[in-house]
Amino acid sequence: MNEIIIDVGFKQDRVAILEDDDLVELYIEREDGNKILGNVYKGRVVNVLPGMEAAFVDIGFEKNAFLHIKDAIPKSMILNKDIDLKNISIKDVVKTGLELIVQVIKEPFGTKGARITTHITLPGRNLVLMPYTNYIGISRRITNENERDRLKGIMEEIKPDNIGVILRTAAEGKGMEELKDDMKFLLKLFNKIDRERNLGFAPRTIYRDLDLVHRVVRDMFTSESKRLVINDRDKYKSIVELVELISPHLQSKVEYFDNSHDIFGHYGIESQISHALERKVWLKSGGYIVIDETEALTSIDVNTGKYVGKTNLEDTVVKTNLEAARAIAKQLRLRNIGGIIIIDFIDMNNKDDDNLVLKALEESLKKDRTKAAVLGMTQLGLVEMTRKKARKRLTTKLLRECPYCSGKGKVSSEHVVINKLRTELKRIKLHTNSEAVLVEVNPELNEILHKNNRDVLKELEEKFEISILVNSTKELHFNDINIKSMGKTENMKKLMEISLSS
Repeated sequence: MNEIIIDVGFKQDRVAILEDDDLVELYIEREDGNKILGNVYKGRVVNVLPGMEAAFVDIGFEKNAFLHIKDAIPKSMILNKDIDLKNISIKDVVKTGLELIVQVIKEPFGTKGARITTHITLPGRNLVLMPYTNYIGISRRITNENERDRLKGIMEEIKPDNIGVILRTAAEGKGMEELKDDMKFLLKLFNKIDRERNLGFAPRTIYRDLDLVHRVVRDMFTSESKRLVINDRDKYKSIVELVELISPHLQSKVEYFDNSHDIFGHYGIESQISHALERKVWLKSGGYIVIDETEALTSIDVNTGKYVGKTNLEDTVVKTNLEAARAIAKQLRLRNIGGIIIIDFIDMNNKDDDNLVLKALEESLKKDRTKAAVLGMTQLGLVEMTRKKARKRLTTKLLRECPYCSGKGKVSSEHVVINKLRTELKRIKLHTNSEAVLVEVNPELNEILHKNNRDVLKELEEKFEISILVNSTKELHFNDINIKSMGKTENMKKLMEISLSS
């Protein structure tokens, strides 16, 4: 059973999903209007690119949205087996200037605009409505065949023609009336959107999805949830009202948390968020995984670390890889890492062990609501997998690029900084009569210079015949040096003493 902890803070809401007290999912939504996933817009095609089989659509944002041909072809054509989709070009489907009703299926990321589709889907508590199709789908998490047949029978009775429906996991065990109420609500919503098709000019917003807190209640708060806790009185009341409408039997599981206390701190969530931003993740055995994210792909490296095992090397490797497989699945879900993922497990000599680790990874990924696929192991022993991109990565939401290293995550070595000092000393020697210089550096670099590079400093003094006095200051970045002053040696020493005493 999971727990849903909601922190309504200043200008942002955060939702944590806990399983056995472990943070497995984190959702953040800020009051800046940037959340557009699930929203429906009336847009205008501004560019058609046959070479990419795609079009760019203006939906009212700085970057035009991307519409791929598979998301532009009407669903009815896709389901028609008599139509050869391979022969359809983007030019046959949309034209420049055409106005379309589209829905955002992927948030803007980096330099890319949002990804959109003309296949509108409207989620409810138990159903997902898919207009313009004639299809009944059932969540794969509903495994009982009799229950699947029962639900399909109900849908065939209450579903209008030319309307598609997917029964969500929450529909399991629901009766005719509950499903009918959900259907009525979604049809009313769709009719409102459909009326907007011929009203107003593009680009414009047609429909905004629920805010984060209420989406979580609609989509994730089920009978499998132990409780839902929120620290805002007003939103607590609105949640109770929503639960009373869609799942009255869950009302007793909604709790209010005194907002004078730190709700995420109380449940130990803040520290887990900090760990989720780290590059290295330690495993309980003493091994660890290293996660490197780039725009193109994510690479994950597995290491035995401190774990030495109890029997032999092969046993140690297999146990570390199995633990890492479960940890990787959790980290992908928590950090919301999508796209291409390459995993470098520790080399194993047995094919059966390879399969065992792959199976452990696949089993662990079943808990993930976001679709993921393990493609197998390459000849180099690397595991290839993909995970659907929808929301921004956690690191993108909570971190920004370092202004010093420009995202490299590294600083210059002390040798590079010493070379900068050498250049400055050369300039001082050529243009002044100074006997000594007072140099300011970062405290960490100061320690490195005096511990490991005394001989280098001495060589520089002898080469340029200038005494070097090094002082530390926290105000300087590791990469930088500051020539604080220059002149006679005794004056520089006095300045050094004053600096140290202040």
